Amino acid sequence: MTIGENSRYPRLLSIAGSDSGGGAGIQADLKTFAALGCYGMTAITAITAQNTCGVSTVSAVSAGMLQDQMNAVLGDMGVDAVKIGMLPSIDHIQVIAEAIDRFGVQGIVLDPVMASTSGTPLMEGRAVAALSKTLFHRVDLITPNLDEAGTFLGCRVVNRIDMERAATALIQRGARAVLLKGGHLLGDEVADVLVTGDGRVTWMQGARIATRNSHGTGCTLSSAIAAHLARGSNLEHAVRQGREFVRSALLAGAAARIGQGKGPLNHGFAPMPMLVFNPKV
Repeated sequence: MTIGENSRYPRLLSIAGSDSGGGAGIQADLKTFAALGCYGMTAITAITAQNTCGVSTVSAVSAGMLQDQMNAVLGDMGVDAVKIGMLPSIDHIQVIAEAIDRFGVQGIVLDPVMASTSGTPLMEGRAVAALSKTLFHRVDLITPNLDEAGTFLGCRVVNRIDMERAATALIQRGARAVLLKGGHLLGDEVADVLVTGDGRVTWMQGARIATRNSHGTGCTLSSAIAAHLARGSNLEHAVRQGREFVRSALLAGAAARIGQGKGPLNHGFAPMPMLVFNPKV
């Protein structure tokens, strides 16, 4: 499509931490946005020193600096969708809530990252309650894993029955929609459940992919869903397309060897051209 005077790209903002190893966080988000034909921007919440073996250092960006980044992007370029990842503190959560309200941001996917895959805490303990109270009702979808859902609810989630109950309970806590990821359950099949505010329950499943290269899977999924929202998909279709992107990236990168631990997905297995469309307004 020819780029005309009034045309633009789908605009996506990632509010998340930086992964020096490039497999997760801001880096994974930008790779995903680009692979799905979207224009990515960032508001960095923290800087980490990490690689495929784990996280060694975490340094939070000040809440004031986060606010300045968001004001710069939202005040000038605008966004069609947002992915939110690592939020170190209550102050960071409050800054984001205020920006969502001030700029009327929509199409928001929240991945409530609480710890790294290796177990390093990435959020203050007291910020967990603030996250659910302050952001759940402001975002379109939350994408917790089993441990994160259990932390929010103060229970263990160990099977599919628990998953559906937990997702429903998170809706009752204020979430508009919940994609509860079941990848940590044992078995040859991976099942996720999408529960929406109107009570609709949709299970999505597929064969487990044998690979050690799964670092950044959750970040990639949430950013892929946000990208499809920015491209105009409804929520369920965006979730399905996001899951398919992750599965394809896992398969494409299954045999690669980068680093000594859990390597990254292959985000660039089949990049799409930058989408161009006319603005909605």
